[in-house]
Amino acid sequence: MSAGAGATAGLAARIHQTDYDDIPEDARVQARRLALDGLAVAVAGSKQEAPPAILAAHAREMGGAESAGVIGFAFRTSPVQAALVNGASMHVLDFEAMWNPANHQTSTTLPAALALAETRGLDGRAVLTAFVKGIETQGWIRQASRQFEPSQFGFHPPGQVGPMGAAVAAGHLLGLDVAGLRYALGIAASRAGSLLANAGTMTKSTNCGVAVAGGLEAALLAARGFTGNPDIIEADKGYVAGLFDDGFDFEALSNYGPPFRIVEPGYALKMYPSQYGTHFAITAALALREKLDDVAEIETLTLVTPSMPYIDRPDPVNGLAGKFSWQYTAAAALLDGHVAMASFEDERRFAPDMAAMLARITVDARADIPARFDAMHVKARARLKDGRTVTARSDGPPGIWGGTPVPEEAHLAKVRDCLAVRLDAAAAGEVIDLARRLDELSATDVVRLMGLVGRA
Repeated sequence: MSAGAGATAGLAARIHQTDYDDIPEDARVQARRLALDGLAVAVAGSKQEAPPAILAAHAREMGGAESAGVIGFAFRTSPVQAALVNGASMHVLDFEAMWNPANHQTSTTLPAALALAETRGLDGRAVLTAFVKGIETQGWIRQASRQFEPSQFGFHPPGQVGPMGAAVAAGHLLGLDVAGLRYALGIAASRAGSLLANAGTMTKSTNCGVAVAGGLEAALLAARGFTGNPDIIEADKGYVAGLFDDGFDFEALSNYGPPFRIVEPGYALKMYPSQYGTHFAITAALALREKLDDVAEIETLTLVTPSMPYIDRPDPVNGLAGKFSWQYTAAAALLDGHVAMASFEDERRFAPDMAAMLARITVDARADIPARFDAMHVKARARLKDGRTVTARSDGPPGIWGGTPVPEEAHLAKVRDCLAVRLDAAAAGEVIDLARRLDELSATDVVRLMGLVGRA
């Protein structure tokens, strides 16, 4: 028998047995907050000049049943195409919540649940249940992978596990039985995989968009009787064998279920729209700024960081690439006293003061600092023109696991800023009200919510 024999069947059975009444209130609270965050970030992301607009134009040209709304573009298309664009919009700003182990579980689950609910006339309780089940699936696969540091990743995690989570979410809404769910997972596994080399490009957002669309399509196909390998997780040349290494912990999958990972270890709300590791540099730079009378005093700045080469970018080619740069995010924090969506526009990237500050910053990457978000730290050490040295250290940004949670009003301020990119105050207020009552919404209310965020 193969390693992990029975893993797919056992996981599918546990998933199938889970329903709304099995989800405790603390998990429901977190799911509502996360759904609101994801929708708001998608609205803001849809206004990005290139990636979502190009994807939306492509989806419109592809056509299909006009049954699911495309966030921010005021048209409807097939559920799969809508999920793809909405997932990319939800991820493109790198502003969605971060998970432990690192992953993007909102953009790879929520768009599938909403698109299918909107198409099939399903209520908010069904959406919330599907959302939690998809998140839980992804979280336990990531935990079982034992790939906790970027150096261990063979693929971008949401591309690895997102199709499986989306298939689970959609499978719940479609009423798949255990056998159907096993086939959906088998189909979804063949849609898994994405490359980290595309970080800092338009394509990175599609790692999430394609994942959520592929998982949704897999469940839709399974509902029609399409089949895949029903033992795909443990199969020879299957999901684990193809995407992970020999350290995969099949036994961890048996932990699926209460207490849910959406509560423990939970997620970290992002308060800056950039790769999560850079939040440590931002936090350290902001603390350093508080110790200075004027940032012009800085002669050189050294960032002492973990070894994470893909965010060591001293000269990012554009604002988008700046989201994946220790140096750029620290420079923005020092110069502006904040890091916001506008920080990553090309105009800010190529401003003279930014170019001058970037020239002063170096990175000292240390192998002895863990490169996992729940254990790392970053130090900022400035040498001033008068010869003094000033330092600051970040052990985690606002909302880090185990730290002080992001206050509700601070989160709502982020949400309102994101929604204001496309919506007036009244529409934004209605989105907030509906999302904060997600599992109380009727099917009509779900359609209303998607209509509001779909406005151009």
